[in-house]
Amino acid sequence: MRIALFVPCHVDLLRPGAARAAARVLRRLGHEVRVPEGQTCCGQPALNAGYFRDFACLARRLLDLLDRDEPDAVVAPSGSCVAALRVTGPRHLGLSHPLLDRLYEFSEFLTRVLGVTDVGARFPGTVTWHDGCHALRGLRIREGPRRLLRAVRGLTLVEMEEPDECCGFGGTFAVKMPEVSAALGERKARAVAASGAAYVSATEPSCLVQIEGVLRRRGSAVRAVHLAEILASGEGGDGG
Repeated sequence: MRIALFVPCHVDLLRPGAARAAARVLRRLGHEVRVPEGQTCCGQPALNAGYFRDFACLARRLLDLLDRDEPDAVVAPSGSCVAALRVTGPRHLGLSHPLLDRLYEFSEFLTRVLGVTDVGARFPGTVTWHDGCHALRGLRIREGPRRLLRAVRGLTLVEMEEPDECCGFGGTFAVKMPEVSAALGERKARAVAASGAAYVSATEPSCLVQIEGVLRRRGSAVRAVHLAEILASGEGGDGG
């Protein structure tokens, strides 16, 4: 299958390893992966701020670019931008594009499209899982990532309390309401610590940035690691 990798802004700037790891996993499974040049913002910040024309302009430009070589699928290591393009835009603003039916979040593509749960990864350690709001509520992604993690050799998955509670990042929300964002981040960090896990993982790099920042300020040794980075590790890949 020919796959175009969509690298959202926050992945490119804050967690590029997640995109590289996603590409390694997809190639390990035998797929051709390309990263189209010229990618820009999908428009989600404009959407969240109510600038709907700007969102539509940015979204259509990006979708045209990603569909330029007519890939079989477009995959992103983040659910928030996928949800903005595939769910919020069409449902509330009438956004339409032929690519939307081939646009997927990384774990969603593995489990729902390819039907894969075991990607040949090895990751010794105890991991707890955070359900990012956009992936969970927008794309209905919940059990897929857990099935992927349970198939990783050496990994023990432990659930934190209220894994579906917001971490407080929320993009522009963290800027506009920093006190609320910080309070939610503290609640999430306490839940992560109480789980006893050595790692916290998620589909969302932005959530991991928020959680990791709070954990570091608390002096915690828990590390934040993207799902793709776990799946790219060990036997079948060169991740760590």
